[in-house]
Amino acid sequence: MRRVNGTALIIAALVATLGALAYPVWSYADRSGTGQANLDASTVNTQWGPLSATDRDFLVKVRLAGLWEMPAGQQAIERAPTEAVKAAGDHLVVGHTDLDRRARDVAAKLGVELPNQPNEQQQGWLRELTAASGQEYEQKFANLLRNAHGKVFALIAQVRHTTRNTLIRQLASDANATVLDHITMLEGTGFVDFDSIAREAAGGATASPTGPPAAPSGAVLPLPVPATPTGDQSFTSRPSTSPMP
Repeated sequence: MRRVNGTALIIAALVATLGALAYPVWSYADRSGTGQANLDASTVNTQWGPLSATDRDFLVKVRLAGLWEMPAGQQAIERAPTEAVKAAGDHLVVGHTDLDRRARDVAAKLGVELPNQPNEQQQGWLRELTAASGQEYEQKFANLLRNAHGKVFALIAQVRHTTRNTLIRQLASDANATVLDHITMLEGTGFVDFDSIAREAAGGATASPTGPPAAPSGAVLPLPVPATPTGDQSFTSRPSTSPMP
């Protein structure tokens, strides 16, 4: 009886040892495939290509942007003291009216349900604007809208880079042009607080910056050598005519 019990204990110990050795291998393989597995699990096939969860989130965010930025733009047209803010409001209304139409058309084709009212945070921003007046109103308008556009810019770039769906890719291209136009107009008001934007972004950063060190104060650095093309020198395109800032 003691011999049987001893054998059972040895077998149990061997099983436990093999399990302990196998677990790290299984666990590592599971972790290494999580990203791809999640992508596959959240993706549906359409005639325009795979539609991921990120693609659907992008559609919803484009819709939400229009739902609060159109009324904010209309309010600026009616209430802003300066023409620059009124002009920015006009661009918001025109741009998001067109982008919202495109987003609703794409969502209908892809079977994505869209919201019909701004989210709680966006409603809070609209209340802030409604309660303000004069220069305070213009400062709130420029900074709330500029901050929101800057954050969605990153999502647009991610979607444009990674989507496999042709409808989403085209909408991301349209959204990129619209958002950049709005950012430019908002900055043109002169009310955007760039220091505040930079501090907020730095507060949420997890990695240390890797850029070169700043030059000593007053130092004169040599101009870098211009980059020059190699190979075939017959080109059909021309440099941009836009002036440098």
